[in-house]
Amino acid sequence: MKFRRHGKVAFAWRNWFRWIGTGLRWLKGLDAKQRRLLVGTATVIAAFVVGYGVAVFVLFPSPIFARAQAVPRVLGLELEQASQSLLDAGLTPSDTAWVSHPNQPARTVVWQEPPPGVAVQPGTGVALSVSRGPQRVPIPDVAGYEQQLARRLIEAAGLTVASIDTSTSPQERGVVVTTNPRAGQSRPPGFGVRLYVSVGAATISVPNLSGLSLDEARALLEQSGLALGTTQARTSTASEPGLVIEQNPAAGTLSAPGAAVAVIIVRGGSQ
Repeated sequence: MKFRRHGKVAFAWRNWFRWIGTGLRWLKGLDAKQRRLLVGTATVIAAFVVGYGVAVFVLFPSPIFARAQAVPRVLGLELEQASQSLLDAGLTPSDTAWVSHPNQPARTVVWQEPPPGVAVQPGTGVALSVSRGPQRVPIPDVAGYEQQLARRLIEAAGLTVASIDTSTSPQERGVVVTTNPRAGQSRPPGFGVRLYVSVGAATISVPNLSGLSLDEARALLEQSGLALGTTQARTSTASEPGLVIEQNPAAGTLSAPGAAVAVIIVRGGSQ
């Protein structure tokens, strides 16, 4: 029969008792002041250990012991949907930065920090960058420019020319007077701008066309430096069919050279 030896265990216990005895003798050798200092130091250390334990195990257990998880991908989602997705994952939507984006619709998340897939603790804040849409383009000031040059400047700014209207102005004929919207206002890229182009100063008195046929009205207007504009027909007994009964601008109004005069004739005549 073999017996297991316990010599090493007994030796370890003897060492412990020896160390304890040495420590007690050392304590007995301290004076009162040294003992108070030792007790005070031990009290501070014990209080720190107890406080740390309470903080770790009672007050704030999650950041230390909670299991890490991956940040969900919320890129391309609308802000409300992205925020809810983060909350469902146990995370917190934090700072929201609004940025211009050339092709993402407004209120769409274009970046997140931390990025998708990064392992974080529950409750971690995720900052979102949200699109406010494409950067708006200031409408350039093209007043005083010739019509074609003004168009090129508008298009170079990333806008378009929606329409061209005429305007009586002291400006030279064919020169842009103003725009709608006016210069300096901002619009999305591709927005259509209306140009108002000068037909010159109002220096010609519009002749009276009442009672004339269309051919006679056209000839008189051209002699005056104006042009025949749109023609409409209306049933009336005030004059013979085919004769002018109304005009716009009215007779005597000052108009610019080359401006058009619209007329209304009696229905039934040659138009």
